[in-house]
Amino acid sequence: MKGLKHLALTSLCLLAFSSGTATAKVEELDRIVAVVDKDVVMESELDTRLEGIRRQLADRKINLPPENVLKKQVLEQLIVENIQLQLGKRSGIRIDDWTLNDSITRIAERNQMTVEEFKKNLEDDGLSFAETREQIRREIVINRVRQRQIAQRIQVSEQEVDNFIESPEGQSQLQAEYRLGHILIATPDNPTPDQIQSSESEAKEVYSQLQAGTNFQELAIAKSKGQNALNGGDLGWRKSDQLPTLFANEAAKMTKGQVSEPVRSPGGFHIFKLMDIRDEDKVVQDQVNVRHILIKPNEIRSDLEARMLAKNLYERVESGELFSELAKAYSDDTGSALNGGEMSWISPDALVPEFRTVMMNIPEKTVSEPFRTTYGWHILEVLGKRKSDISNQVRRNRVRELLSSRKFEEELQVWLREIRDQAYVEIKL
Repeated sequence: MKGLKHLALTSLCLLAFSSGTATAKVEELDRIVAVVDKDVVMESELDTRLEGIRRQLADRKINLPPENVLKKQVLEQLIVENIQLQLGKRSGIRIDDWTLNDSITRIAERNQMTVEEFKKNLEDDGLSFAETREQIRREIVINRVRQRQIAQRIQVSEQEVDNFIESPEGQSQLQAEYRLGHILIATPDNPTPDQIQSSESEAKEVYSQLQAGTNFQELAIAKSKGQNALNGGDLGWRKSDQLPTLFANEAAKMTKGQVSEPVRSPGGFHIFKLMDIRDEDKVVQDQVNVRHILIKPNEIRSDLEARMLAKNLYERVESGELFSELAKAYSDDTGSALNGGEMSWISPDALVPEFRTVMMNIPEKTVSEPFRTTYGWHILEVLGKRKSDISNQVRRNRVRELLSSRKFEEELQVWLREIRDQAYVEIKL
């Protein structure tokens, strides 16, 4: 393929493109090559898929297997896809044009193209945009069938998450990256006690200068015998397992900007500065402790009446009645009413925009005037605000997603064998 051979299309789509030659074959006398349950695979489909795979393998400079082997493998692929499409049809899965157009737009964007440019590239290679579009639709159906059928088979326990985090693989994937500055005051091979003492004194003097505000990089260039001395002692970004054990142990103890006291090793005395730390899992979230009273309009209470009741409750709180007691008596939010309206600590992002805006702009220990959201009329009181480190939660979610993805791929292969074995297939090649 010319313009398209490097396009990042979806997994099945690359194999399904047809050339002008393959399309012409549809106009010839077609025949059935496989019966699959209540559907069939036509020879034209097989030829089209074969042509696409030949192109793909040629672009990647991979030698083709014997024709009979290739044809058998491709037909089997079409049979399994056909089974999945029939499952999707029976399950009522339909892909509307809006969803399909959105998927095509995202494919084009991944290839740094507009949809029109994407379409032109297909046509320049003699490919049909309409056929490509329908193949993408079929692939979306197959992906949704797989999600429905396999997701319910997968569970990741908390123990599995713990085990991964504690494993060498987990430690490697989840560890932070450090940017360390390093100054080495070296000792000679087989040093005498006097030489050790001399190096230690020099290291302590360097440390004192750093504490007094002397530039770390300047001292590293002038004093350090380390390999990175002329870079100002900058070791660059490294994960723990890319650092010597001594270095990694010190980095783990330090905060950003901190300079360590001299640390002894067989090679001399080391001084470290944690210039920066990059931890992708470090997430600090704004949280608000808030309580509210919700008054919903309904069949017997108009929107105006709901607003007037909320205003009345606001005035009663302002007059000294307990917010919690009024919430228990009047709030239509059954989830919080029994707790006196308290929603406890919550992220603003979890709330509708109107509620979030009022909550973030009102002083603590102050009750808001009534305001409207899609749920109804509210009054709220902010009891406190904080920043919460949710790094552990984010880390565990990331691990859970990774393990789920692995289990999905494993279970997918089992499921595909199951549906293939259960289907009625008659090959007519």
